[in-house]
Amino acid sequence: MKLEFGKVYIVGAGPGDPELITIKAMKKLKRADVVVYDRLINDDLLSYCKEDCEKIFVGKESGCHPIEQDKIIDILINKSKLGFNVVRLKGGNPFIFGRGSEEAAVLKKEGIEYEIIPGLTAGLSAPIYSGIPITQRGVVTQCVLITAHESPGKNESQVDWEKLAKLKNTNLIIYMGASRIEKICAELIKHGMDPAMPAAVIENGTLPYQRTITARLDQIAEEFRRENFHQPVIIVISPTVSMRNEISWFENNKYLIEETSEGCLVSFPSLPA
Repeated sequence: MKLEFGKVYIVGAGPGDPELITIKAMKKLKRADVVVYDRLINDDLLSYCKEDCEKIFVGKESGCHPIEQDKIIDILINKSKLGFNVVRLKGGNPFIFGRGSEEAAVLKKEGIEYEIIPGLTAGLSAPIYSGIPITQRGVVTQCVLITAHESPGKNESQVDWEKLAKLKNTNLIIYMGASRIEKICAELIKHGMDPAMPAAVIENGTLPYQRTITARLDQIAEEFRRENFHQPVIIVISPTVSMRNEISWFENNKYLIEETSEGCLVSFPSLPA
């Protein structure tokens, strides 16, 4: 057993496509003694771990939390105090709706060294894979990242839908909104947003089986149900959604091109969009 404390790396794995993980994150993953990973991590990333690396799944999803957050933090503390270097692997960016800051604060209190490695967040990556600009000169000058799944312990929502509905030249990007899409759209329209505002829902963003639907704000929830969409999804409400028809690329590719280890280019059919 090692006597010195190990170090914890709070790492963003990116939005789903395993090639979107950063080089720095990949290096830490390859050297980790322990990897504590979430539900939305692409399993391909775990193949880069050392043969003797301990992999601990702590995945959570809405309405089903088999491992509570306190227990996850205990794992990080206990493993690092045994002298192991630990990678806490989180989907997207650990400081965007990822609770990475909560884990870092406890590690600081416990005197455990840590490092935070940002990752590409799904809210900014999935729209780009769908051909939806985050900003556009003369159309959208700002974006707002919103969670539709707030802590159940709050007395009231911190999301001010009334103010969001009145913002101009703005891209609203909503995480974890599958179960509340009807309410989200209704709240925005109730507070003055144009029912004809373009909206999109992106399922499994950046993965080969990504799907995207677009519709007016007052029709997107109905389309969502009709197409049987499920989490994980990103909801985008923005004038730039209308640009998807012009610049959509990922889901329109009949073939995906990939370079083999021998340096040859091969093509294979993409999965249905």
